[in-house]
Amino acid sequence: MSAGDIAQKFDLTNATVSYHLSQLKKADLIIVHKEKNFIYYELNLSVFEEILVWIHQLGGNVNEKN
Repeated sequence: MSAGDIAQKFDLTNATVSYHLSQLKKADLIIVHKEKNFIYYELNLSVFEEILVWIHQLGGNVNEKN
């Protein structure tokens, strides 16, 4: 999605979305694709999956009895 499309989905200003996208890019959580005059952002699934695994490990196995 473009920053403008994202801003509309969340009812935020383009400047706010651009700031947060730059932070997510620094953390390698999104991938940026440039096409002509537009910049498109995509979730970096490999990093996102690592985060989900880490969160799952924090909680342990929900079926596990104490």
